[in-house]
Amino acid sequence: MASMRFEEQVVLVTGASLGVGRACAEALLAEGATVVLNARRLGPLEAAAEAVGAGERVHIAPADVSDSAAMGAVISDVIERYGRLDGLVNNAGAHFRGPVTERTAAELGIMVDVNLRAPLVLSRVVLPHLLETRGFIVNIASLAGKVPLDGSAAYSATKFGLRAFTFALHEELRESGVRVSCVSPGPIETSFILDDLSTVTDITLSQRMCTPADVADMVLDCALDGLPERAWPPEGARLATIGYLFPALRRMLKPLMRRRGARNRQKLLARLG
Repeated sequence: MASMRFEEQVVLVTGASLGVGRACAEALLAEGATVVLNARRLGPLEAAAEAVGAGERVHIAPADVSDSAAMGAVISDVIERYGRLDGLVNNAGAHFRGPVTERTAAELGIMVDVNLRAPLVLSRVVLPHLLETRGFIVNIASLAGKVPLDGSAAYSATKFGLRAFTFALHEELRESGVRVSCVSPGPIETSFILDDLSTVTDITLSQRMCTPADVADMVLDCALDGLPERAWPPEGARLATIGYLFPALRRMLKPLMRRRGARNRQKLLARLG
């Protein structure tokens, strides 16, 4: 039986229609929370709400996270509806893969707006309410935010920025009772990667893949204990740190990692049929 660690809490999850966002919603619901599901499109949100169940403890809030006015209206509606907000999971993300020279200015801007500006602004909007409830913010970062990832320069930059924001805000709010954390997974077995597999780099695939449920478990643990960061897989996190500290070593290891990633790609393609 679930421990109901989030009973009577109200939590907003962005990017909640699929993958990690939906898994976070399911995990929170299983432990007693009321969950507000946010994503851009109404149809996928309605499908997600039906899939996760929990009836009146699920509310959908279609809005683009990069639209500050729209998200402000979402927060106002949540407070009016429930009278409180206890948590925010900044999960919505955008990734246009490939070298910077192959990406448009608009695509680079979207990644900055969705992956970095939106979590910063939304965190600021919800903070007055979280200070009242001594709640939490968990940001979904990435191992790409621990080591620069060529071929995903803008994405990597936004995740570096999100981690820096998380750590700084964690310190700012240390005495307030509000817990601020991030989780930094490697590749996740979701449509975010599987539907775009041909453009995913071999180095990315050199890491063990995790599941949305793995990430959701880390999110809930961070929401409870406020650890600044959790990362998965552990060996990938260690390798990313080493690669960041010793860039020459990272360049030396690239051929090995590419070969491993190419092998993993073939295994994944075979499993997917």
